Amino acid sequence: MTQALELARQGVGLASPNPCVGAIVVDERGRIVGRGVHQYAKRKHAEVLALEEAGPLARGNTLYLNLEPCCHSGRTGPCTEAILAAGVGRVVAAMRDPNPLVGGKGFEQLRHAGVEVSEGVLEFEARKLNEAFTHFIRSGAPFVTLKSAMTLDGKIAVAPLNPAAGKGSTTYITGASALRQVHRLRHASDAILAGIGTVLADDPELTDRSELPRRRPLLRVILDSHLRIPIDSRIVASAADDLVVFCLDAADAKKDEKKHALEARGVRVEQIPSAPEKRFPDLQCGLDWLGKMQITSLLVEGGARVNWAFLKAGAVDKIFLFYAPKILGGGTSVSFVSGEGFGAIAEAAQLRDLSLHRYGEDFAVEGYLRDPYASAECFSRPAGAGARVRENHPE
Repeated sequence: MTQALELARQGVGLASPNPCVGAIVVDERGRIVGRGVHQYAKRKHAEVLALEEAGPLARGNTLYLNLEPCCHSGRTGPCTEAILAAGVGRVVAAMRDPNPLVGGKGFEQLRHAGVEVSEGVLEFEARKLNEAFTHFIRSGAPFVTLKSAMTLDGKIAVAPLNPAAGKGSTTYITGASALRQVHRLRHASDAILAGIGTVLADDPELTDRSELPRRRPLLRVILDSHLRIPIDSRIVASAADDLVVFCLDAADAKKDEKKHALEARGVRVEQIPSAPEKRFPDLQCGLDWLGKMQITSLLVEGGARVNWAFLKAGAVDKIFLFYAPKILGGGTSVSFVSGEGFGAIAEAAQLRDLSLHRYGEDFAVEGYLRDPYASAECFSRPAGAGARVRENHPE
């Protein structure tokens, strides 16, 4: 199963909006005779590819995969029928498919036909790998990860974001190893979001520079209520049907002129209702729009205001916070979140299932604000699992 999961991870960036799936056929002597990895563009599911490679050697032997085989027709036929046709004697799967069209029915079909089925092997690892798919298939909205880099005292910049400070003046707080992980997070995401303040201050491109293959470009999303985004910014200059700007839907002749100018440069401008406080486009409307575009995962790399807007709206599923061993201090330095804050400790955003990672001299805290598996059947966490500390050497 560990090897099946490793195969499945090869689908990161290539399988969405489908799940990452790897499959292995093992004969009675323990030899691997078939392997398969799902890629959306190549259509065939991992178990079908593994069975095709195994050929006659699949008969009577064992198929390992990290996700329950599908039992319905979509872009391909049911994988359960392919398994039965190949004469597989045993199927070992890590987790049930969260898709309501499957949800245990694939296992039932196989068992009814006399195939031995085992499930739940390395289930926690399998669910973590496909947490975005699980959330998306159940909610229709992307799984939101809030990412930021800061000093030990929670500062993300030395002074308030100021457009007059000059463009492209970003100074990275964390080191090279942490930055490589940031680009791996971008690679694993379908979309990335920032606010107009970040664009005006840093003039970023917000691209995936992991150099890993991906099926579709990283969709770049900017929250810009009043369309202040400069026409000559680097992110607009690099737009190629991969840049969306969310603005407020109030009528404004100057805004309409700017909208047409952006669209002429390949930028998609979406006017959506305002949030209750009237300062931001409604985040849930934005997430719903992204869901309709089959964006299963969104990485938020905003400034203090955007971070607070997402936290206040309860729109964050997961956080990934990088810390450098530095203390900045200062009354004018920028904290991770701004805004009015939660009214009491009891109301504060509470993280769960924490993991700690090391990246050179830096470290990161990964945790969940919402349980992505709360509605999943038969989810099991390892006994005694709580906060985990592990060394991470991504190089």
